[in-house]
Amino acid sequence: MRLAGKTAIITGAARGIGRACAIAFAREGADLVLVDIGDELPGVPYPLGTASQLAHTAELCREHGAALTTRHADVRDLAALYEVVDEARGRFGRIDVLMNNAGIAAPSGKTTHEISEDEWQLMIDVDLSGAWRMTKAAGKLMTAQRSGSIINVASTAGLVGYRHFAGYVAAKHGIVGLTKATALDYAPMKVRVNALCPGSVRDDDAAEGRMLSEIARSLDVPVSEHEETFIQAQPMNALIEPEDVAAAAVWLGSDESRQVTGSVLTVDGGFTAR
Repeated sequence: MRLAGKTAIITGAARGIGRACAIAFAREGADLVLVDIGDELPGVPYPLGTASQLAHTAELCREHGAALTTRHADVRDLAALYEVVDEARGRFGRIDVLMNNAGIAAPSGKTTHEISEDEWQLMIDVDLSGAWRMTKAAGKLMTAQRSGSIINVASTAGLVGYRHFAGYVAAKHGIVGLTKATALDYAPMKVRVNALCPGSVRDDDAAEGRMLSEIARSLDVPVSEHEETFIQAQPMNALIEPEDVAAAAVWLGSDESRQVTGSVLTVDGGFTAR
C-alpha cells in the first residue's frame, strides 16, 4: 500500500495508460480523482475517451477499495481544471499526486511544412499546454502543502525525433522542458516533478488503449501488422505493457522516490539507449 493516505488526480484516465495507472494507484491505496474529456475533440481523427470508459475505470478502481470521484474536463479549459482541483480539495482535502497523462497522437502523419496551423495548435494545446494548465490549477495547493509529486507523461518522442510527427515530438520535448523548469520552481516547496517517457505501449484490450494503432495509422502501417512493425524497433523484442508504465508511475508517486525530481524516466525497453 505504497500510496495509502494519498490523493491522486489522473487526467486521461478513461483508458490506456491512464486506466492502468488508476488501477495501480487504487491497488496501492490511493484515493482518486479521475479526469477525461468524455467527448469528441474536433480535429482529432479518432474517438477519445468516453464517459462510459471513464465510468468503467472508476468501477475497476472501486474493486480495490478506492474512494474516488470522476470528472469530465478538457485540458484546454483552465476554468474546468480549477473545478477539478476544487472538487479534489473539497472531497479529500489535499492533492498528493498529479499525473498529467491526457494527450493525443494525431493529427499527425505529415511532413512539417504540410501541417496546418490549426493542427499544430491543437497538438501543442492538448499535449503540452494541457499539462501546464493542470499544473497551474493544482500547483498553488500542492506547494502550500509543501509536499507532492507531479508526473508528466511524455514519450520517447520527448527525447528523440520521429518522421511525420513534428507537432507531437515538439509537444513531448516541451513536456520534458516543462518538467525540468517546474521541478526547480517547486523544489523549495518539496513538490517533486518528473517526466515519464513510455516507448511503444501495446493497445491492451483490458485497458482499451488505442494510441499505438493510431500512430500506426498516421504512418500508413496496416493495423493488422502494427505490433510486429513496432516490435522490430525494440531492443528487448517486446512492446511495453500499460502495467509497466503504471509501475513506474506508482514509484514516482510514492515516498520511495522522495529525492527524485527533475528526472526523465524511460520505460521503453532500451529504445532510446541506442
